[in-house]
Amino acid sequence: MAQPDTKKIFFENLSGAGKAIAVLTSGGDAQGMNAAVRAVVRMGLYVGAKVYFIHEGYQGMVDGGENIREAKWESVSSMLQVGGTVIGSARCKDFRTHEGRLKAALNLVQRGITNLCVIGGDGSLTGANLFREEWSGLLAELVEQGALEADAVQQYSALHIVGMVGSIDNDFCGTDMTIGTDSALHRIIEVVDAIMTTAQSHQRTFVLEVMGRHCGYLALVSALACGADWVLIPEMPPEDGWEEKMCQKLSANRAGMKRLNIIIVAEGAIDRNNKPITTDYIKDLVVKCLGFDTRVTILGHVQRGGTPSAFDRILASRIGVEAVLALLETTANTPACVVSLVGNQSVRVPLMECVQMTQEVQKAMDGKRFEEAVKLRGRSFENNLKTYKLLAHRKPESELPVSNFNVAVLNVGAPAAGMNAAVRSAVRVGISEGHKMFAVSDGFEGFSKGQIREFKWADVGGWTGQGGSLLGTKRTLPAKHVEKIAEQMRKHNINALLIIGGFEAFLSLLELLTARGKYDELCVPMVMVPATVSNNVPGSDLSIGADTALNAITATCDRIKQSASGTKRRVFIIETMGGYCGYLATVGGLAAGADAAYIYEEPFDIRDLQANVEHLTEKMKTSIQRGLVLRNENSSENYTTDFIYQLYSEEGKGVFDCRKNVLGHMQQGGAPSPFDRNFGTKISAKAMQWITKKLTETFRQGRVFANTEDTCCLLGMRRRALVFQPVVQLTDDTDFVHRIPKEQWWLKLRPLMKILAKYKTSYDVSDSGQLEHVVHNRPKELDASVAM
Repeated sequence: MAQPDTKKIFFENLSGAGKAIAVLTSGGDAQGMNAAVRAVVRMGLYVGAKVYFIHEGYQGMVDGGENIREAKWESVSSMLQVGGTVIGSARCKDFRTHEGRLKAALNLVQRGITNLCVIGGDGSLTGANLFREEWSGLLAELVEQGALEADAVQQYSALHIVGMVGSIDNDFCGTDMTIGTDSALHRIIEVVDAIMTTAQSHQRTFVLEVMGRHCGYLALVSALACGADWVLIPEMPPEDGWEEKMCQKLSANRAGMKRLNIIIVAEGAIDRNNKPITTDYIKDLVVKCLGFDTRVTILGHVQRGGTPSAFDRILASRIGVEAVLALLETTANTPACVVSLVGNQSVRVPLMECVQMTQEVQKAMDGKRFEEAVKLRGRSFENNLKTYKLLAHRKPESELPVSNFNVAVLNVGAPAAGMNAAVRSAVRVGISEGHKMFAVSDGFEGFSKGQIREFKWADVGGWTGQGGSLLGTKRTLPAKHVEKIAEQMRKHNINALLIIGGFEAFLSLLELLTARGKYDELCVPMVMVPATVSNNVPGSDLSIGADTALNAITATCDRIKQSASGTKRRVFIIETMGGYCGYLATVGGLAAGADAAYIYEEPFDIRDLQANVEHLTEKMKTSIQRGLVLRNENSSENYTTDFIYQLYSEEGKGVFDCRKNVLGHMQQGGAPSPFDRNFGTKISAKAMQWITKKLTETFRQGRVFANTEDTCCLLGMRRRALVFQPVVQLTDDTDFVHRIPKEQWWLKLRPLMKILAKYKTSYDVSDSGQLEHVVHNRPKELDASVAM
């Protein structure tokens, strides 16, 4: 498939020849830092620069010697899947002193280093900016002391700095997600899911403390992802008298046949008087007031550990490459910047603007201006908090609006992890909006048979962590059952439809839209939320379930590669799902460190296969021990997985042997990832709010009548925004034969994967290079990072 016809600027115009780049990790470690280090090293070498590791953070920069070593391509092999930071990190008192920074400057100049990639938190990045501002003065001082020649001041006149935020707390303004946050959420959710089974067995209450001394992001998002009964965060302390309200909520949940309670507390949780709220205080309160068997679990440094998630690997790889491009383009007058993620796009923002905004949050909290603190955290944090309150705290019946509208929700297509979280969200938001919510079993087939029942608030309790589709889902399209579906719509007086599913859901909406001319019952607001592991729905960059599938692929590839450790050189051929869409193969390949990924959208022939084998053979001889090749299941009719396996086996004789694996339906199974739980929850809540708005707009003379294009929409993520798009307008963007969009954003990531695998290729940087300001007003629809 052709890539979008955009003006392309390639980094061949940007040369790193003669430049020296150093990369360091500083402050607390975070999963994914190694992926960022790997990307900086390989991209730096690719553009012709010298690249150095600075071991042990700023301490290594001050101490010099063996702490500053030149990096080779092989230096970063097999580090993508390793947690923490292999080049070490340390908090350095010496660097805070003028003398320490003087030593650091000398150590850098002696190696010709004037470009720094700093991976750390706000303290580390602030220190880097101070170092940059003092640079010329430090060099002049070194010349005075006789440590440097006078011409060195002119030769190394400017220090260029680019920051990447590595912090599990996600406490840095200017970026939607910091490196390590998603992995920390994985650790928390793994623990919460495990605790829930034992809590249910014994009817216990668990109080969990998660990290976040000054930021409640981890606590808030994990509470949203697991459906916790109560959450306490520093940005929004509970109102006075919260203890009684919390106990009432816990008691009401138990009365509703719920056998457990989960309370999540950020380590920095405070009350309105800035007094700490501890886990022991909450435990004693619950025992005293309710008599519930209550236990405390403090997760601690478990959250920092373990292998990075697929999201963190991809994020770190993308912004690591962007950081090198930023350094190549920087001038003496360019302010130090941070490469960050906004929505689904990497951007550059001024470092000190980010730091100042981050400090403003703390000032607002210290001044008890908590509403302001939440807003300063950004739209993503604010929306997370609103969504949690909406779903966790049910209003009394007397306070609910009465709409007299009936809304049906159903799943269509193959199951995808996160579908149940989306259904839960839709049901609870719908009830909060005053609607009656009806759930349809087994898609449109079940709809035609009348498998429809009203769902109450408690009916979807505990659904967020469940994989698959608890409602049941079928690929059946509505066209052949449309008369019976219209009859059931009339029978149950259904006034709106929310469809959660993949490409079949998109086709279903088109069929229902066409049938409106014949059946007035179908003239109601309809919206679909994309949910498919294939991520092949037009109108959306991401689909519910794709992140869980990526994590399954990444974890399996890690294990498969590890199985060859200590043996002779080996190449693995892995087949992924996705139909004709190469998203899983490409992005999974980027996350797992693949050497090649074969997809339908990028046609290949025997010459390409031969070139890949030769390239891999050369690498095997000189550096790596294990190779990884991914193939999308429908990438080619003739070049099958077996064919590629046999070709690699034959051509690699004497250098490596070959194994193949077909991952199959394991990519669809398992508990949903934190990303998919939150994406499903928030996008579904937004869809329900749209339905409420459309129901009000189309209610005339005692009935709902919606027959315009804009009342049959797909809600999708487009770059930085969640956008409602009439499905009929998406038909021109769709390849219906192969069930994929004609243009796909992730194709731009393919050159990145190839560069990191040591191929010579071109990388489109037309989206790069624009410095944005933190205070810039973003689109109203934007839900930063959407899911997280």
